[in-house]
Amino acid sequence: MAEKCYDISRLLDYYGEMLSERQRLAARLYYDDDLSLSEVAEELGISRQGVRASLKKSEETLYDLENRLGLTGRYDRILRQLDKLRARARAWKEKGEEGSELSKLALDVLRFTDNIENELD
Repeated sequence: MAEKCYDISRLLDYYGEMLSERQRLAARLYYDDDLSLSEVAEELGISRQGVRASLKKSEETLYDLENRLGLTGRYDRILRQLDKLRARARAWKEKGEEGSELSKLALDVLRFTDNIENELD
């Protein structure tokens, strides 16, 4: 269940604006704030079953959007590639003498990968 909560919370970050305001709020309260169905129902002034139906519909929409657009998968692939590039740059840095062209190149690559990752967040 914890993995599903993480997945839905992450999908909300990417696609939450595609949900209705009520669906988005219910999902944020349930998945991000860890409120129970009853607590969400009380907060929204609807039945517990209404919350459950809203969450089910939200989950379906979020998974459908990810299947169609693949933004979280793309993000994960980019991060894996950046990690590989960083590992190569660190190895270059270790091989190069201080101040050598190889060492300078490695430092540039490390800065660029950090900048790219910061832009993604």
